[in-house]
Amino acid sequence: MTAPGHLNVVDSRWRGTRRILVAMAVILVGVLLAANAHLVYVAFSSQPECIAHLQDLGESGTYRAANSAC
Repeated sequence: MTAPGHLNVVDSRWRGTRRILVAMAVILVGVLLAANAHLVYVAFSSQPECIAHLQDLGESGTYRAANSAC
């Protein structure tokens, strides 16, 4: 048998640990939501209009636009 006050000590420790874990989970979800919101914001705010690019074939090691939007 355990001491009468033993369960109260274990329960109170678990409650404190559980609160910390829940707080950490809420913070983590908040950080992930903020990061995704930032990525969406950057994706929509940085849409370039027509930009000048070379339309001829690229040389070795150079990149060209796949399709011209202009």
